[in-house]
Amino acid sequence: MSKKPIIVFEGIEGSGKSHHIKIVSRYLDKNKVKYLKKNDSEEFQDSFYKDLEFGTGGMRGIMGVGPNRVNKYTFGRNTQAISNILNTLSKDSSVVIGHDCRNNSRELSMIVADIFSANNIRAYIFDSLRPTPLISYAVRKLNCKCGIVLTASHNPPEYNGYKVYWSDGGQIVPPIDKNIITEISDIDYSEINFNSNPKLIELLDNKIENSFVNDSINTAKIGDSDRKNLKIVFTALHGTSHILIPEILNKAGYSNIFCVDSQMNPDGNFSNVNSSNPEDPASLNEAIELAKVHDADLVIGTDPDADRFGIAVKNLSGDYELINGNQSMCVMTDYILSKSKIEKNSFIASTVVSTPMMSKIASINNIKIELSLTGFKWIGKMINDYKDLKFLGGGEESFGYLIGDFVRDKDALTSSLLVSEICSELKANGSSFYERMIDCYIKYGFFKEKLYTLKKEGKKGAQEIKNIISSLKSNPPEKLLNDKILFIEDYESSIKINLETGEESEINLPKTNMIIFESQNGYKVAVRPSGTEPKIKYYFSVNCSLKNKSEFLQKNKLLDEKLSQLLIDFTN
Repeated sequence: MSKKPIIVFEGIEGSGKSHHIKIVSRYLDKNKVKYLKKNDSEEFQDSFYKDLEFGTGGMRGIMGVGPNRVNKYTFGRNTQAISNILNTLSKDSSVVIGHDCRNNSRELSMIVADIFSANNIRAYIFDSLRPTPLISYAVRKLNCKCGIVLTASHNPPEYNGYKVYWSDGGQIVPPIDKNIITEISDIDYSEINFNSNPKLIELLDNKIENSFVNDSINTAKIGDSDRKNLKIVFTALHGTSHILIPEILNKAGYSNIFCVDSQMNPDGNFSNVNSSNPEDPASLNEAIELAKVHDADLVIGTDPDADRFGIAVKNLSGDYELINGNQSMCVMTDYILSKSKIEKNSFIASTVVSTPMMSKIASINNIKIELSLTGFKWIGKMINDYKDLKFLGGGEESFGYLIGDFVRDKDALTSSLLVSEICSELKANGSSFYERMIDCYIKYGFFKEKLYTLKKEGKKGAQEIKNIISSLKSNPPEKLLNDKILFIEDYESSIKINLETGEESEINLPKTNMIIFESQNGYKVAVRPSGTEPKIKYYFSVNCSLKNKSEFLQKNKLLDEKLSQLLIDFTN
C-alpha cells in the first residue's frame, strides 16, 4: 500500500476507514505550492514540469496541485475540450457520468457535470458510485454522445482518472481520441466554463442498472446445474461491485454466497486490502482464508471500478490456486463455444500480448478470431466495426473479459456470473474449473504465460523505458531460450520480419511502441511501456504438448522453469 498522502478538497470529507479523511491540502493552494517548492523540490518539479497527459484512453494521475496532477482544472480542461467537440457535432448532445470509490471522485464528477451543463450539454449522473461497465451500457441505453467515468482502476489510493466512452458505448479510438487530445492542448485553463446550468443536470434512478442486471443474466446464465449447491466467496476489494455482483448472482439462482465483510464497503483508501488489483495475488488473501472456512468452490474479487476480476479455485491437491487472466479467458471461451451454435458470422477476440492459446481455440473450433493491441477499447471497437459478425466473447491477459455485446468494455459483473456458471455445472458433473483448464491444455496445447512489470517513475524513468525498448530494437536477441527467433514484430514501424526468409509484412494495427519476438516453437516475448502507469511491461509465453492429466504437474514445472529463465534473460 502506498504511503503517499491522499489529497482531498478543502471542506469535503472523503470515505475511508473512519469515513472522515483529514484535510491535507487544497487544489492549487498557493501555500501548498510554496511548501512543495521549498521542501520537496522533486515533487514540485514532477507536479509542474508538464501538463498531465490525456492519452488515447483518457487521463490518469496522482491527485494534487499543479498541471501534472489530477484536480478540478486538469479534469475541467478535458471536459471543456469534449464539450467543444460535442457542440460542433450536434446542438442537442447528452453525456452520462459515473465514478468509482476513489477519494474526490464524487466531487470531481459533479464538477464535470457542471462544465457540460455550462456548455448546454445535458448531463446524466448517477446518484452515487457505479461500476464502469454500467457506464458503457448506459451510453447506448440513454442514446448519449459520450460517457465519462472517473476512475483510476486498480492504481494506488493517491490516483484518480478520467475515462471516456463514445456513442457506441466503447472507449474512444482514432480519430476521436486524437481530436480530443488536440482540442485539450488548444484550451487555456481560463477558458473552462464552470458556470453550471442545473436544469441540464439529471440524476438517474435505478432503471438503468435494473436493465443491466437483466441483460447480464440473460447473456451469461448459460449453464445447466442446480446453482444453489455452488459455494462462492466474493470480495469487492472496497470497490463498486459491492451491490451488483451479489444481486446478479442471487437473481441467477446462487444463494450460497459468502462475502468478505471487511472489504465490501466502498473506500478510496482501500483500508482493509493488501492490494486492490486482482492481478496481484495478494488481493485475494482474505477471500481465500474465508473460502477455507466454508470449503468454497470459487473465490471472486473485482477491482475498484469492477471491470477486471480475479478468481481462485481448488487445484488437484485441493488447495486454492489463483487463476490468471490468460487461463480464465481460455476456459471461459472454450465453455462459451461449447454452449453456442458456432456460425460462420461468429467471432472471438483477444490481444497480441495475450496467450496464443486463444488462436488455437479458434482454429480447432473453426471460428474466426480477431487480435488487437493491448487495451480492451480495441475489442470494443471490433464489435462496432464488424456489425455483420456476432461477437461471442473475448478477453485480455490483464484479467478482463466480455461475453456478448450488450456492454462494449470488459465487464467483471457479467464475467463473474459466467465463471460461476462454469463452476456450478462442472461441480454437478463431478469435475472442477481447474480440471476443465487441464482438459483445455490437452485439447489445445499447454500454453503458460508470465507478466513482469518494472516501475520507472518520473521524467528519468520515462526516458529509461524508451531506452530499453530502443535497445531491443537495435540489438534484438537471436534466441528465446535455446529456440531460434523466427519473427520480430515492431509495432512502431508496423513491420513484421520473417528472419528465416527475410520477408517483411505490414502489421495492420495502429502504431504503438511495442516489440514482439516469436521463436520457431511459438515462444513469445512482448515488451511495451504501460499506457496508464510509469512501468515497462514484459509478456512471456511458452508452450508444450500435454497428452493426459498425469503429465500435468511435470509439464507445468517445466514451463515455469522456462518462464523464469526468459525473465532472467530479458531483465538482467
